Amino acid sequence: MPPLVDPTPSGVLFESDTQTPDLGLEKDVSVLKNATPRKYEYVWFNIFWFLFLHIGSLYGIYLALTSAKWQTNVFAFAIHLMCAIGIGAGSHRLWTHRSYKARTPLRTVLMIWQTMGFQDCIFEWARDHRTHHKYADTDADPHNAERGLFYSHMGWLCVKKLPEVVEGGKRIDLTDLYEDPVVMFQKKHYMKMMPVLCFLLPTVIPVYYWNETWLNAFLIPTILRYTIGINVVWSVNSFAHVFGYRPYDKSLNPRENIAVWMICVEGFHNFHHTFPWDYRATEHPLLNMLTPTIMFIDAMAKIGQAYDLKMVTPDIIKQRSQRTGDGTHHLWGWDDPEFTEKLKARYSTIDHPELKDA
Repeated sequence: MPPLVDPTPSGVLFESDTQTPDLGLEKDVSVLKNATPRKYEYVWFNIFWFLFLHIGSLYGIYLALTSAKWQTNVFAFAIHLMCAIGIGAGSHRLWTHRSYKARTPLRTVLMIWQTMGFQDCIFEWARDHRTHHKYADTDADPHNAERGLFYSHMGWLCVKKLPEVVEGGKRIDLTDLYEDPVVMFQKKHYMKMMPVLCFLLPTVIPVYYWNETWLNAFLIPTILRYTIGINVVWSVNSFAHVFGYRPYDKSLNPRENIAVWMICVEGFHNFHHTFPWDYRATEHPLLNMLTPTIMFIDAMAKIGQAYDLKMVTPDIIKQRSQRTGDGTHHLWGWDDPEFTEKLKARYSTIDHPELKDA
């Protein structure tokens, strides 16, 4: 049994967790970020699996550029997009953060696409991601960025879960997931569904429908597509926790990183960790329109499959940026002429009681 640790929350999951009018925490959580030295227990199966995936993917890139039929490359991209939406709109925004509601047909499609992405079943994905937000960048965070870029990218999957992570996950309320029949159906049948949807069908379809070679079909829409998919998610956990700006809350490690967004189409991570229940990727409408996951949710809302989409108001965003941001917000940063020296003194720290009456 893991030790009876009581991780102190360093982030929020839902609006109900917030403590201030601008939907934040009252204390400066930056002092809670830590990575206690630890001796890791390696998971050798995962290590060799990741080595195979990345070596195979390098050859897959070569085949995609030299011998694969164009249909195969298009097919691989289409599956990648479906998996990304299944994870981004499904296990992330719908089931982890409850940022919108979905009717059964949409939940079923998202469940199938999420299974095709093979990143654990929805139940485990949501549990671990809620743990990540609740105890962000502490010992109870599954991919604690304080342990380094490689650890937060993929190293956390190469070692056994830390006891604090296991215990932190047990403290997360998962009642809504247990009550969702789509989630529980997938959880029960995941190990039967996943190999067929993730590996078998993407390999067989190109061979039988446009006479692709078995090697190309296996390495491009299956191995290469899957490897790119997991690295996209990993990059948000790693690069977007280390490089970039923090216009909404400088006490949080996650950052706004346009480069990560351009590659992964998800990278406005300081906004997401500040307001995780907001279904959008960012407050900027144009960038949301260019984000496939958000475009998909908006399209589903127009046909009635998605509803009750949650958004943070511009006024709350302004208040939060001025109170806890690092001054880089394009409207309410340090260069705003209305942001006087008096306001800068008040908002330059997260919790500075002696300045509250200034």
